[in-house]
Amino acid sequence: MTVPAPRERVHDLLVDVFGYVDWWPQVRAVGRLGPDDAVLVCRSVLPYDLELLVHAVSREPDRLEVDIDGPLSGWVRWSLQPAGPAGTLLRLQQQVQVEAWQLAVGSWVGRPLLRANHRWMMRGAERGLRERLGSGGCQDSAATAAS
Repeated sequence: MTVPAPRERVHDLLVDVFGYVDWWPQVRAVGRLGPDDAVLVCRSVLPYDLELLVHAVSREPDRLEVDIDGPLSGWVRWSLQPAGPAGTLLRLQQQVQVEAWQLAVGSWVGRPLLRANHRWMMRGAERGLRERLGSGGCQDSAATAAS
């Protein structure tokens, strides 16, 4: 996705995980566990709170990355590249695996529902990010997810 905001502004918004509750509707709460660690409570359409432990791996201007632990484990990475005179191209990559047996059973039985739930959460992130950055419409959707 491309947003009409400078990379520095987008970086500052994404690196502030504690501010996610202000613009990402599916992030319900964030708690600080240390300078590089937090717990995020997420809930999308399904009536299930997902508590994820995140550890900051990179806060570079062109790459933000966290490791995830909890019922899901893996990593999430945002790549930020300048796009035009005042825009930023964002690419989301993630690789996670299910650790909790309840989710493992649910993912086997209800895979399409869980994928739809995840898409809804990511659309909420995109909408919230655009609103926070002051842009309304979508320009393109180049986010990728490897799960």
